Amino acid sequence: MKNKIEYIIFVLFSYSFRILGLGLSRKFASVLAFTFFYLIPIRKKVVLENLKIAFPNHDEVKNKELAFKIYSSFAVTLVEIMCLPFLNKFDLVNAVECSNPELIVEKFNEGKGVILLSSHFGNWEFIAISVAIQIQLPFSVVVKPLRNTLVYEWMNKGRTKFGNEVVPLGISIRKTYQTLKEKKIVAMVADQRGPKEGVKVDFFGKKVAVYTGPAALALKTGAPIICGIPIRENNFNYKVKLVEIPTNNLPDSEEEKILEISQRYTSYLEEVIREHPEQWLWMHKRWKY
Repeated sequence: MKNKIEYIIFVLFSYSFRILGLGLSRKFASVLAFTFFYLIPIRKKVVLENLKIAFPNHDEVKNKELAFKIYSSFAVTLVEIMCLPFLNKFDLVNAVECSNPELIVEKFNEGKGVILLSSHFGNWEFIAISVAIQIQLPFSVVVKPLRNTLVYEWMNKGRTKFGNEVVPLGISIRKTYQTLKEKKIVAMVADQRGPKEGVKVDFFGKKVAVYTGPAALALKTGAPIICGIPIRENNFNYKVKLVEIPTNNLPDSEEEKILEISQRYTSYLEEVIREHPEQWLWMHKRWKY
């Protein structure tokens, strides 16, 4: 029953945003941000703790100001995701300006598959759909199943309606490996906390656990790793510059190679976050272990 109620509320908001249009709906995001930051705080303590770790030189006032900007950014993303089923190809292509999409095509033509990494930054859902349309090559998008299966299925319809396919996280390694062996393109976000006993890298001056799937798959298949992080502009469009994460000049052992590649991606992510900290999703306990 809980799932059904949540789903009905989600769909009602979605259809309301369709009536309002994306432009007006984005303005409603400020109401959502105010509500969930001040009136019904959700994970506010986690966000402030994360900011204290990442920016030790910030005072409390500065971190609170930044935290509200983070909620505002995420509220815009949430509204955009709710509008996703009603957007057409033209809308999505024009929403994301990728300065060098030919990099994916070039690497794809090398015949080893491609690993596309992004982050919970800006609107990560838009980039996967938009860039795939722009280069006319479908992506296999690795996603984490939601607790609410009704909302999860609803979101997957939007993710796949222009040719992409969804790979649930639970079977992702096996499925992703097979997809890469078929010389296809796999897209995933790789910025959340990894297992406690797993590989740890430096992130904002502290050790954090990471998922090593992308690095391990790159070494096993020879597929290049390309990182694309969408940065929201003032006009609500997104700009993306694709960057290849180097997988050469690595240590000798397999474990050290995986660690080094994971560190290279994480260091690049930190660089982007420092430039636009309000656009990253700070709402999970990234430094728990």
